[in-house]
Amino acid sequence: MSISDAERRAMARARDLATAVLGTTSPNPPVGAVVLDADGTPVGEGATAPPGGPHAEVTALAQAGDRARGGTAVVTLEPCAHTGRTGPCADALLAAGVARVVVAVPEPTELAVGGADRLRAAGVDVELGVEQAEAEAGALAGWLTGVREHRPFVVWKVAATLDGRVAAADGSSRWITGEAARAVVHRLRATCDAVVVGSGTALTDDPQLTVRDADGRPAARQPLRVVVDRQGRLPATARVLDDAAPTLVSRASDPAALLAELFDRDVRRVLLEGGPTLAAAFLRACLVDEAVVHLAPTFLGAGPSLVGDLGIRTMAGALSMTIIDVIPLGGDVQLRLRPTRHTGGRQHAEGGS
Repeated sequence: MSISDAERRAMARARDLATAVLGTTSPNPPVGAVVLDADGTPVGEGATAPPGGPHAEVTALAQAGDRARGGTAVVTLEPCAHTGRTGPCADALLAAGVARVVVAVPEPTELAVGGADRLRAAGVDVELGVEQAEAEAGALAGWLTGVREHRPFVVWKVAATLDGRVAAADGSSRWITGEAARAVVHRLRATCDAVVVGSGTALTDDPQLTVRDADGRPAARQPLRVVVDRQGRLPATARVLDDAAPTLVSRASDPAALLAELFDRDVRRVLLEGGPTLAAAFLRACLVDEAVVHLAPTFLGAGPSLVGDLGIRTMAGALSMTIIDVIPLGGDVQLRLRPTRHTGGRQHAEGGS
């Protein structure tokens, strides 16, 4: 596989473009594209628009104009070959006269596959699988989970003290972490299609679960707010029922049923913000794909732990995760982790129930 430095830089930029539109494209994949002219100079870029809008390649080609002819398109996902709400991206690339297409992730669905073959048949040089692992672990992770497992990708977010407490013994939990960490939470919510809590969290904290900017203003786009309330305990006065964002009160019997319900609503990326009980249910069901843990440099010594009973009784059965990155957030620290053991595409906790 022969890839130039300019193409590698373009692929990194394409991944960043895709990340920037996370939470706005479902059920379509968040894709980034960069067009290089014949000399390898970037002349156009784009990312997937909300459903019904142009795909990444079309936006990048429009920006490049005639400079795309004889150039290279660098894309995080294989250009589609089917007509949906918009035309095939493969045809758009051919019409623009590109000579080469560099792709990170081959198209995994039967519906849209065939773009690379169509391009090659027309004489375009196509490279597939360029930095594929990086793209699959990035913005496309949620969409790929939907394709492969027919469920949303789940990000579990939790804030805790250094001794793993999410609240004091008296139940108070505001605020464990500082303003920088709370700002990150709002940005994280904006990358998701839905934010999920249990009825216990809704009753104790009465959160609004909206996305707000640094000045406290509500964002133009709000994810679906979801409260799991099997016993009908949520009062009509709960803030999560206001008109600031759409809300679903679900009586799903377990995490798998809840995710199936959300998948049917075109949700592809879920932020789990519930308390220890809901978190434990998702972990026991092997349905957490990523964890974002905010740790404050404080100790409480008592109070609820960040996760409930997982049914694990030995160290050999511990659920293990790999640290993806560690980021200082003001006086706090963010850990981002992903499960290290998988069975059939899902995390596996030996010894768990």
